[in-house]
Amino acid sequence: MKNNLVAFRKKRGLSQEHLAKQLGVSRQTIISIEKEKYSPSLPLAFELARLFETSIEELFIYEGKEEK
Repeated sequence: MKNNLVAFRKKRGLSQEHLAKQLGVSRQTIISIEKEKYSPSLPLAFELARLFETSIEELFIYEGKEEK
């Protein structure tokens, strides 16, 4: 899933490590989300949105499934 996490994180001046500690996840989890290799759980997505004072839709871009 595409996301704007890097932009939000850098705007706040947070390192991946600092963000991970604030959320109680590993730095690898943050890296995987930023590289779009991992979609966060719904609770984690809500926590990220709360932390950055934005909506989930501003952080994550759902493109849906392609029709065949």
